[in-house]
Amino acid sequence: MELLNCRLEIDDLDAFVADLGEIGDRHDVTIQAFDSRYVADRRHLERAVEFADRAIDRGENVARDRAVEILLYAAGRRQIDRALEMGVGEGETRAVVLVDGESDGDEAAALEELEALNAFAEREPTLETRDTETLREFFEITDTELGATDAPLSALVRERVALLEVEK
Repeated sequence: MELLNCRLEIDDLDAFVADLGEIGDRHDVTIQAFDSRYVADRRHLERAVEFADRAIDRGENVARDRAVEILLYAAGRRQIDRALEMGVGEGETRAVVLVDGESDGDEAAALEELEALNAFAEREPTLETRDTETLREFFEITDTELGATDAPLSALVRERVALLEVEK
């Protein structure tokens, strides 16, 4: 799994999503773009990929598309409409684009094409700072929950990803 931390400037979301699908098909990789405000850390997305793949292997997936299944797990939700809130939209977005395939070479080639898209503005360290308020609100992490543990916020977000697996 490779992550492209970047700033995107998307004029047409449907065209951008179609471009991601075409690049993914060409390189036999899965590509999913996230608004970085909703991503706790790299491990958050790694866990989402692990759980999505397990659901697909077991025939328990909700979505037909692997990228959407990964999005559902990353969001900790089974409702696609609510999970889409985590995705990118039109306009300028600080983003994390996940590229996952069988081969590092395929991932590298896909990343190169992603950076050539008109929507790609520049690489930017989007996961170095967290939007704590957005994460807490989206993942419904309360003051009480935070006060009951010494675990960092990122661990509580990853717990939401894991709980989706248990709650099925």
